Amino acid sequence: MRLSSLRFTILDRYLLAELAGPFVFGLAAFTMMISAAQIISIGRLISDAHAPAWAAIELFLWQLPYIETLVIPMALLLGTLLAVSRLSGDSEMTAMKAGGITLYRIAAPLLVAGFVVSLVNLVLQEAVVPFANDRIIEIQSTVVNRTSLFNRDLNVSAPLPGGGRQVTFATAYEPHTLALLHVTLIQYDARGTTTLVAFADRAEFLADQWTLDNVSTYRFNPDGTVTAQPQTPKLQVDLGESPTDLVKRVKNDNPEQMSRSEIADIVHSGQLNKGELRKYVTTYQEKLAQPFACFVFVLLALPFGIRNLRGGGSTSLGFGLAVAIIFVYYVVLTFFTYIGEALLPLAAIAAWMPNALFTVFGAIRLRRAATV
Repeated sequence: MRLSSLRFTILDRYLLAELAGPFVFGLAAFTMMISAAQIISIGRLISDAHAPAWAAIELFLWQLPYIETLVIPMALLLGTLLAVSRLSGDSEMTAMKAGGITLYRIAAPLLVAGFVVSLVNLVLQEAVVPFANDRIIEIQSTVVNRTSLFNRDLNVSAPLPGGGRQVTFATAYEPHTLALLHVTLIQYDARGTTTLVAFADRAEFLADQWTLDNVSTYRFNPDGTVTAQPQTPKLQVDLGESPTDLVKRVKNDNPEQMSRSEIADIVHSGQLNKGELRKYVTTYQEKLAQPFACFVFVLLALPFGIRNLRGGGSTSLGFGLAVAIIFVYYVVLTFFTYIGEALLPLAAIAAWMPNALFTVFGAIRLRRAATV
């Protein structure tokens, strides 16, 4: 391919300008549709839970980043359908072909836009959504519900050198001090025999280290005797998780609203049961693949916009077609999610299969459209 064909031209700017308007329209339309339930919940929080109006509104605003990660691929699909159908319906596509411009050249800037938006959506998912979700948890717990971040006792399990294990229990958490309250720590050796039990009023996370305050320890010696230390002012221990990891795991947050690095940290902590592990690992793989649905949807929309909406298809027809494509895509995605959870070694392949199948289907249709 000649380098001159890779330059950003007037044609590229024109096609991207045609895409921008319908894309923004789709972004607003799908956002309002998906946000409807959240908007209703604002009134319920204020009337039923007697939450402050500012807190309910802030909760809704912090939910928008996650909603947008879902909406952006849909909006790009609708925008491409409407833009291409208008160009085709007004015979601009025919005029371009008559001028020696191939359909592949027409599709190129739109496909590049789809890939760039995929990367933007990935950044939004990995950087913005986890931060927003942390704010949602904090507001719900401390302002709306007026309770601790934990709605049940927590426990943390961590391996010890030599094959042993340490289990820590706590009944409450102070978010402003990053402290656990009423802590019980039990250490087991490799054979499962208890070697140490410690009781502390609190455990604070300082300088990447947990420090127990007012500790009473009881060591169980191999000869059957017990050595007691009723009062130790400070004792530093490694519980196996940071406060952030604890909050996310114990609150049983949806891994869809975590970043891949946060999911990886929780998976590696060893705190998940088998069912949770399957869910988290599958979601970890899917969160890398799903943002690239933006590119896949653009590829799908191009031939559909040319053939199915030829003659200037209406916005309602384009919207209906977009909804149909989205529905089929997410049915296939759900199917492969089940496969990924059932066959964990194939989770990465299953996560990319919907994109791969729809890319092949879209490429075949685009090739056929280019020969007409």
